Amino acid sequence: MGYFKTREPKRFNHKYIYVDERKERLDKIVENAKRDLGLLPPKECTSYEERIRGAFVSETTHLKRRQEEGERFSTKTLVVALAIMLFVLHYLVTGSWTF
Repeated sequence: MGYFKTREPKRFNHKYIYVDERKERLDKIVENAKRDLGLLPPKECTSYEERIRGAFVSETTHLKRRQEEGERFSTKTLVVALAIMLFVLHYLVTGSWTF
C-alpha cells in the first residue's frame, strides 16, 4: 500500500515558553492609541505584506489605469443584461412573453 500514498513529514509546531501574549496585545493597543492621539509619529511599514501591497500596481501602466478607472462590468453581466433586453424587446414587439 505504500506505492499509492506518500507520507508527509511531521509538521513543526514551535510554541514559545517565555512570551506574554496578553502584555504584547496591551502594548500594541496602547501604542495604536498614542499614534491616534498624535503623541507618536506615524508607524513605518514594517511587515512584508504592507511593504509590497500596491507596489506592482504602481509600477505598471495598465494596472494603474485599471485602478483609476474603477470597477467595470464583467462579460457575464453584459451578456445577461443583453439577453434580458432582447426578451423585453421581443415582448414589446409581439405582445407575448413566449417565443
